[in-house]
Order: sequence, then structure tokens, then C-alpha cells
Amino acid sequence: MARYTGPKTKIARKFGEAIYGEDKVLTKKNYPPGQHGNNRRRKTSEYGTQLKEKQKAKYTYGVLERQFRNLFERAARTKGITGEVLLQLLESRLDNVVYRLGIAPTRPAARQIVLHKHITVNGDVVNIPSYQVKPGDVVAVREKAKSLEVIADNLAGFNHSKYPWIEWDESVKGGKFLHLPQREDIPENIKEQLIVELYSK
Repeated sequence: MARYTGPKTKIARKFGEAIYGEDKVLTKKNYPPGQHGNNRRRKTSEYGTQLKEKQKAKYTYGVLERQFRNLFERAARTKGITGEVLLQLLESRLDNVVYRLGIAPTRPAARQIVLHKHITVNGDVVNIPSYQVKPGDVVAVREKAKSLEVIADNLAGFNHSKYPWIEWDESVKGGKFLHLPQREDIPENIKEQLIVELYSK
């Protein structure tokens, strides 16, 4: 499956935000990449602004176009505010929950940990990053993976009370997905209404 594997700093500069976490290059080069990046002063169209917001959401959560479209269509069929439901579906992905729990430092790293069968959901090994975690599910590190240095290092000193929709349990090295997050609790700087407008055209 095609997935972006190029320089992450280039993507962060494109959007002017550290969407993959802290990015020191942005403080020095806070303009788009490319030969004329520092000289561009073109006005972006309404469509361009909406498209950019969708691309930012896709890169932030590591989702491909077809997956993203399917999630949007599911959100549109679900009761509630479509944009907010879309973000809730993205936040409910297993790789994202693993990242939010502090088991991995980034979403790509969380995806890899899931693919390598280091994660269980309600006691069963799940290696599908896009698996939708439901309220009440317990996402934890697999017993034989608890001693892995990379996981132990990530969990050391992590603030597990950052996200009110997840309850950490040190004894199982995992957390319970209590409920879908409210929009104000999701820290991502995404203007979801622009994405809704783009798909509604």
C-alpha cells in the first residue's frame, strides 16, 4: 500500500505546522519548501484552502485518500456534526490510540508497533492499524512486548492524564477507551468544517 515515506520536515513546512511533532527546522525555515518557497505570496483560492486542510488531516493521522474518503462518508451517515464525527473516527483508530497512550512517540511508530503484533485489544492481539477502537475497549501492550526497551522508554515519564477519554492502567501497560473525545479535547489544529465543505461540493 502506498504511504508517504519522504522527508517529514518538507510536509511540516508545506503546512507551516509541526504536524509530526516538534520540528526544529520550522523555526528557521517557516516558509514552504522549494526553490521559490520564500517568495510565494499567491492568494490561495477557497478550494485550495479546503484541499490543504484535508491534506493536513490525512498527513497528521497517516491515512490514505480512499481510507479518508470512507471515513468521511461514514461520518456523514452518523448522527452528529459531520466534521466532529470525522475527527472522532480518526482518533478511534488503533494506531492513534496507541500513540495517545504514550506507547509510541509518533503515529508512524505506533502503526509499526501495531503491525508487529505488540498490541492487544481486550486481550486479543490486533495488528490492523485502522482497527476502530470502541468505548469500553482496553488497548494494552502484549505481555511478551512489555520488556521491549523502545516501549519502556516511550512510557517513562509520559503524562497519562493528558487525554480525558482514555484511562491508563499501569498494571496492564494499557488504557481503557472510555468514550469518544469531545472536539475541544482533541489537540490537533484541524479546521474540520473546511473538509466537510470540500467533500460537499
